[in-house]
Amino acid sequence: MPGAGKSTVAEAIKDEGFILLTMGDCVRMEANRKNLQLTDKNLGILMLDLRNMYGQGAIAQLVINQIHEKYLDPQYNKFIIDGIRSIHEVELLKTIGRVKTLAIHGSVFTRFQHLKNRSRSDAPSTLEDCIIRDKRELSVGLSEVIAFADEMISNNELTLEELKKQAKSIAKKWINSLDS
Repeated sequence: MPGAGKSTVAEAIKDEGFILLTMGDCVRMEANRKNLQLTDKNLGILMLDLRNMYGQGAIAQLVINQIHEKYLDPQYNKFIIDGIRSIHEVELLKTIGRVKTLAIHGSVFTRFQHLKNRSRSDAPSTLEDCIIRDKRELSVGLSEVIAFADEMISNNELTLEELKKQAKSIAKKWINSLDS
């Protein structure tokens, strides 16, 4: 869910030799291309429009296109995809490689505080706006991704360092399982 700590975890895991790609950045690039203001409402509508036009895996396809355009060299073989919202996206990503999912959970209040603190233009301004955003995210299938995640971290009372440590531990376990 937005504000749970996905980006913090992604940045921490990136240090373990991964390339970070953010699905939200792909939507923001599309918004820029269409000259849309980067507000939560505009980005939410665009995300839903892309899925309606191109299918539930539309945002994952933007990520796959980015991988094919920028990372042709086989040495680039470990990616973190930050912001998966549907099982359709997971399945589409599995067509180009092995996929593991890590869900980061946080209460709505914790996540709202995180979103306010990062001061992005698309951050909800009230708890009610956060709940509306949550419902939109859940409507595209996020709850299914969370339910079927390979691992989960609860980020309600963790320090930043504890969150990063748990994420790195999981990433190392996954890397080791690929090497054996």
